[in-house]
Amino acid sequence: MRLWHEALITKLPRQQLLGQHREIAALRGNGWGKKHATVDYVFLYSPYKLYQFHILVMGEMKKRGYQPDIAWYDKDYRGKSCVPYKNLSKEEKTKPIYPEHDERYLQECIDNLAEKGIFIS
Repeated sequence: MRLWHEALITKLPRQQLLGQHREIAALRGNGWGKKHATVDYVFLYSPYKLYQFHILVMGEMKKRGYQPDIAWYDKDYRGKSCVPYKNLSKEEKTKPIYPEHDERYLQECIDNLAEKGIFIS
């Protein structure tokens, strides 16, 4: 499980983009707070940041003709098998959304994709 650097979202191939949506949905739901070395940093922040990131991913999905479930656009929604938040506090969007998404992380993501045979310029 990995959150791709947000600068790569528009460049991800179909499989990685749709996989990102599934991973974020899992994190927003019952996966919230469950240890995972690659994404533990998201738990240092409000779940609202993950919602903001998900909006970026779903926006790209829509540009490509995919139709993510409209329920995910509700900041309090956590999936069909998870109790929703009770009015999750909104936060101002930062750039990047996660400070961990720095230049070093961008290169790490590019290298990871290259290992899969996906070359992004």
